Amino acid sequence: MRRAIAKLAALLAAMLFAAPLATTAQTVGSLPRIGVLSAVTREVSLPRDNALREGLRERGYFEGHNIAVEWRYADGRAERFSEIASELVRLKVDVILAANNPAVAAALKATKTTPIVMVFGLDPVGLGFVASLARPGGTVTGFSSYLPELVGKRLQFLKDLVPHASRVAVLWDPNLTGMQKLLNESQVAAQALGFQLHFFEVRAPGEFDGVFAAMTRQGMRAVLSLGSSMHSVHRGQIADLARKNRLPSMCNFRDYVDAGCLMSYAPSFGDLWRHSAVYIDKILKGAKPADLPVEQPPKFELVINLKTAAALGLTIPPLLLLQADEVIQ
Repeated sequence: MRRAIAKLAALLAAMLFAAPLATTAQTVGSLPRIGVLSAVTREVSLPRDNALREGLRERGYFEGHNIAVEWRYADGRAERFSEIASELVRLKVDVILAANNPAVAAALKATKTTPIVMVFGLDPVGLGFVASLARPGGTVTGFSSYLPELVGKRLQFLKDLVPHASRVAVLWDPNLTGMQKLLNESQVAAQALGFQLHFFEVRAPGEFDGVFAAMTRQGMRAVLSLGSSMHSVHRGQIADLARKNRLPSMCNFRDYVDAGCLMSYAPSFGDLWRHSAVYIDKILKGAKPADLPVEQPPKFELVINLKTAAALGLTIPPLLLLQADEVIQ
């Protein structure tokens, strides 16, 4: 009799324990689902992921409670985008958040119906991602970070810091689509400032050492890094090589400056990811990407690393320091 009672008690306990799990699984499965196609590693992406979480919370979405997020990372390898985009489509996500141009292109190839929010789009009209910024007309919307004046501002800040440097290296990754227009604009801006630009491409991590050695042999006096997902993963190596080769560096995002680059002037990546939640919210509530205008980045910031300046024997002009949004000691 006691054995029977014990078995019955165990059965009841198991039933009580299993019921909440079944309910929870059913609830999670029915939540709106976002697929995040990040271009970099999980570690590099963490501040951006947290910015997106913050933006979602501001709009009443809490991961695991009333929204599900599928986080995926390409680890700086452009060839992974297609595989990840297809996986997100198989998971039937409601929205794909695509970090950059290759991510958007992969998502468009994987689906013709799932809404896509681009975080950092370079020349989205020229590449055919959208019909126009005001009326995208398809499944893509988000942010366009192609601003011709941006590269001019970066070169001007370099001019303010090293006014007598005429030969400037441009470090770029041909794997990042949409770059050619930016390269053309940089030539125009450089001519106005009296710079001679020399272009150095790096497609793979093993090429950085040789490319920076070539910059030194060819008499470069500064370097403008235009960045990519692969470059971002190896930003510490870029910063170290620029310092070792005595090249003042203007990089494309503030996390490069955290890693040791001298300066950056760029949209705030954190703000871009946080504001992406606005698009996600509107789409989940029924808005169509075709009707949501593509926006310019909400904030730009100049960041300067004084430790790197000291290592290069440079004194930052007071006026340039006053213009800085953040100075890293």
